[in-house]
Amino acid sequence: MSEDTNLNPVELATELTIAWLGNQNNRVQADEVPAFLRTMHATLTELSGATSAPNAAQDDAEPAQEFVPAVTVRKSLGSKDHIISMIDGKPYKTLRRHLSTHGLTPEEYRARYNLKPDYPMVAESYSEARRAMAKKIGLGNKGRTAKKRAPKSA
Repeated sequence: MSEDTNLNPVELATELTIAWLGNQNNRVQADEVPAFLRTMHATLTELSGATSAPNAAQDDAEPAQEFVPAVTVRKSLGSKDHIISMIDGKPYKTLRRHLSTHGLTPEEYRARYNLKPDYPMVAESYSEARRAMAKKIGLGNKGRTAKKRAPKSA
């Protein structure tokens, strides 16, 4: 390949495909070459900052997608025993696992439905039960007792 940096994406993709085919370690079927060339061209146009027509149509469709909640925010937090998901309208004690099955993080979920940053992901009664269980088995007390003993022994 020459030192010319003004290659268009088609020429550059062709050069890269030729180099890929020239590698003796690649075992390639003839029907895989056009797909590789298309992928290489799409990647190069994306990296160069130019958008191709198919990708531009996909980008326009993505932001236009509006998510309608299954329930209102008030109804989703209406019970202390569960939180109702805005995705499917079903009750859950904790939303984290449910959100992960839909490929969302809590932050993305809050952004999708315009929720406040302090919108809970765990039902209030479930949180209290977990807190009581942790206190009962003594979680967090080891550090406190060590701090109390240190001044007495010194």
